[in-house]
Amino acid sequence: MSQDTLSYLKSRGFFQQCTDEETLRKMFAEKKVHLYAGFDPTNNSLHLGHLIPIMAMAHLQKRGHFPIALIGGGTALIGDPTGKVESRKILTLEQIQNNSAALKLQLEKFVVLDGKDGLLVNNYDWLKEINYLTFLRDIGRHFSVNRMLSFETYKERMKHGLSFLEFNYLLLQSYDFLELYKRYNCTLQVGGDDQWANMVSGAELIRRVEKSEGVECLTFPLILTSDGKKMGKTESGATFLSPELTSPYDFYQYWINVTDDDVIRFLKLYTFLDLEDIKQYEGLQYQELNVAKKRLAFEVTRIVHGEEEAVKAREGASAAFGGGDTIEFMPTTEIARKRIETGINIVDLVVECELAASKSEVRRLIAQGGCKINSEKVVDDKLVINLDYLTDKGIIVALGKKKIRRVNVQ
Repeated sequence: MSQDTLSYLKSRGFFQQCTDEETLRKMFAEKKVHLYAGFDPTNNSLHLGHLIPIMAMAHLQKRGHFPIALIGGGTALIGDPTGKVESRKILTLEQIQNNSAALKLQLEKFVVLDGKDGLLVNNYDWLKEINYLTFLRDIGRHFSVNRMLSFETYKERMKHGLSFLEFNYLLLQSYDFLELYKRYNCTLQVGGDDQWANMVSGAELIRRVEKSEGVECLTFPLILTSDGKKMGKTESGATFLSPELTSPYDFYQYWINVTDDDVIRFLKLYTFLDLEDIKQYEGLQYQELNVAKKRLAFEVTRIVHGEEEAVKAREGASAAFGGGDTIEFMPTTEIARKRIETGINIVDLVVECELAASKSEVRRLIAQGGCKINSEKVVDDKLVINLDYLTDKGIIVALGKKKIRRVNVQ
């Protein structure tokens, strides 16, 4: 590890801004840094947007530092207004606790959180004990309302209505940093660049309350694909890390289908491959880049879902798009034989196979020649699929160049 830690993070793309670059570089060089990133349990699964801070923590842990993964069981009761036009949906305490348990299991796949090399905490443990009057007197007095309203987060929300509930979020996240500093000597907060105001406010709170200058903040870029789309967002919604919400096959396909301009950048951000290993793919163009895309898809799927599922996803993609005969790992939709005997309209079948979110989308693609049954182009959206279309492989339904399902008739 001849390259210093901050330079290493920059070389992989994990750097947008920090409070003091030279101080942070020195911190990494001189001691084991206790750092944290927060994850609010507003859903029962993390998604691709969370992978950047998770991978950064994993890289830092491999370089000898101590990551603290904070689950926001307390702050989720309020909801972070950052990047939101409308208020978040209010969740019950039971929902949040169930989500927290699910996120804990996911985080432990990426980072060692055994208390020795890393730690998992939940801010509900200390926020639930807060006395409101004491909090206002001891913590609230350090925050300027005028300054808070100058932050982009609040300026945007003010256009649509900002509740007093949401206004408190910044104070609570800042308090988290203070609490982690006092409990675990946490001196660095990391996160997406949209969290900059919250993070800096926490560092300033520590300086005022603890009279300490030894705390810093580091943000990562908000990842947009080269065509300007938010990372992990598809027409059907977010790409989740849970196999129940996004199958390993669809997860694999997401990475196979990234744009050419994103491949090298994503290999650096979303895998543990050495930078020297990644260099072999630089300079590849057009069809040659498919090798790099397959490597990217396999590595990220392996990290998230394990080796076995990554192999299955790769084999399924090969069978679906590579002309292979193996159908074992091809994504499958089960349909009763009686329904096929009666006949199912092609539009309804495609939607049932979860290849499209709406019937109008299917009709549009059929009109454009983008739908196939058993490799034959569908030209009429009133086509009825029956037993005449059943082959020894089932019924193969394809939509566009990237989506395919095997209908298994039972």
